[in-house]
Amino acid sequence: MAQLHCQLTQLTQLTILTKRQVFGVPGDFNLALLDHIYEVEGIRWAGNTNELNAGYAADGYSRIKRLAALVTTFGVGELSALAAVAGSYAEHVGLLHVVGVPSMSAQNKHLLLHHTLGNGDFTVFKSMSGRITEHASVITDITTAAEQIDKAIRTAYIYQRPVYLAIPANLSDVKLDADLLRQPINLELEPNPPEAEAEVIEVVAEMVLKADHPILLIDACASRHNVMKEVAEIARVTQFPVFTTPMGKGSFDEHDPRFGGVYVGSLTLPEVAKVVEHADLILSFGALLSDFNTGSFSYHYDTKNIVEFHSDSTKIRSATYPEVKMQLILDKVAKRLSALPQKKLCEVPPYPPLIKATPESPLKQEWLWTRLTSWLRKGDIIVSETGTSNFGIIQTKFPQGAVGISQVLWGSIGYSVGALVGATMAASEVDPSRRVILFVGDGSLQLTVTEISTLVRWGLKPYIFILNNDGYTIERLIRGEKATYNDVHMWKYSKLLDLFNAKDHDALQVSTTGELDDLFNDAKFASPTKIRTIELFLPQMDAPTNLIKQAKITAATNSE
Repeated sequence: MAQLHCQLTQLTQLTILTKRQVFGVPGDFNLALLDHIYEVEGIRWAGNTNELNAGYAADGYSRIKRLAALVTTFGVGELSALAAVAGSYAEHVGLLHVVGVPSMSAQNKHLLLHHTLGNGDFTVFKSMSGRITEHASVITDITTAAEQIDKAIRTAYIYQRPVYLAIPANLSDVKLDADLLRQPINLELEPNPPEAEAEVIEVVAEMVLKADHPILLIDACASRHNVMKEVAEIARVTQFPVFTTPMGKGSFDEHDPRFGGVYVGSLTLPEVAKVVEHADLILSFGALLSDFNTGSFSYHYDTKNIVEFHSDSTKIRSATYPEVKMQLILDKVAKRLSALPQKKLCEVPPYPPLIKATPESPLKQEWLWTRLTSWLRKGDIIVSETGTSNFGIIQTKFPQGAVGISQVLWGSIGYSVGALVGATMAASEVDPSRRVILFVGDGSLQLTVTEISTLVRWGLKPYIFILNNDGYTIERLIRGEKATYNDVHMWKYSKLLDLFNAKDHDALQVSTTGELDDLFNDAKFASPTKIRTIELFLPQMDAPTNLIKQAKITAATNSE
């Protein structure tokens, strides 16, 4: 028997996929487990400020690396993380949630331990997680523990969903055979049904031949399930106009001449809506048709010729092909379409120009998001918060290789601050010079602000743009413009980095377009050499036009 521990087995396997970080908070039932993290070269314990933030950080990390590990303690710890875990489930983010639980002896005796409900039931929290994870299990048999751990990792990675794995405290030091460590985890998908796959390819080719105004529409799961290259190849061989949804933003090179913009149903720019809605064939990739992703379900197409490629099926018009997964068919679709004759295609609409403003003009959202386009650079990771940032970023044209991180479907306020931590850690593993940029409102920031401490702790250097509009603007637009429940206490945001003891930092404040222009034109500011907060002072009710429209729709829907 090799001198390896049960948890060491697990964490070493994770090293193959995540390289470095493990997120979480210590608690007495996971302490023995955490000791073994330091025995594995290349793994670092992030040490988050609370479990909710740790979950958000793991989510942001996984969106860059495709898998993350979160470790919490039983009961109070794991429940604190569940809002984050549920968001990862909703938005297809791979996450292994490891929970240190009481010993088998304590569970068998139904002891009234701390962190329990006081009724001797040790299964209730696993049951809760079971509804928001792809798979939930507890290690109870050491002879099958290694296989169980490998299954958990494979499931989280393959399905891009959270997996729950509980490890009793008394098993943390149990030794296992090391054989499985010599065998890479099988991360291959089950093959598509051959006949169904062949039929899909030919039907799609026939539909393309008949179409006069075809388009490609890219959504969230194209990036979550890693088919961006295949979609880009389809765009290249067909030269069809390409559009994304808000959740799909960043999944396609927005400087490609065939990129036409972001489609959000009735909230879309008229010139973009005209092309999308009058298409006679739509090839859709990874659709997640939630309300904020579709302009409250206001998609309108003139055609029923829609092909939907998903991670677990393909749908053509009203016919569904179960188990025909886009990950395994899109390269074949691209090859088949490359053999078809080229046709004259419709022109893509131009991207909106920068709104004109004088240097003395007060900073406004409509100007901010279009001006941001010219400051961003290749490979940037842009994290935007639920609220004005998520809606405003739609107007920004991303550079090549940029990654957008947002939570349009789950929409948990404060998510972006934790996600920034995970994304910055992931970026630092790949390329320390890569910029990570956060846009967060003052109200959202106050929910998860302590996670800035983790950034400072590890010397990370992101940009934190704080949109100070004195409260919850998105909520004010929906209901309660003057209501005090939409107010937040004004903080001295420029002092935050001092509070968290940052040694080398900038704390900047901007209130006019000229001041932000000067900042964006500053070569030193463009280089991520230090952590920075940039407080942007905006009018309280100022918001992107599409958010104002969405708020009216949401208010009407809520009153039905």
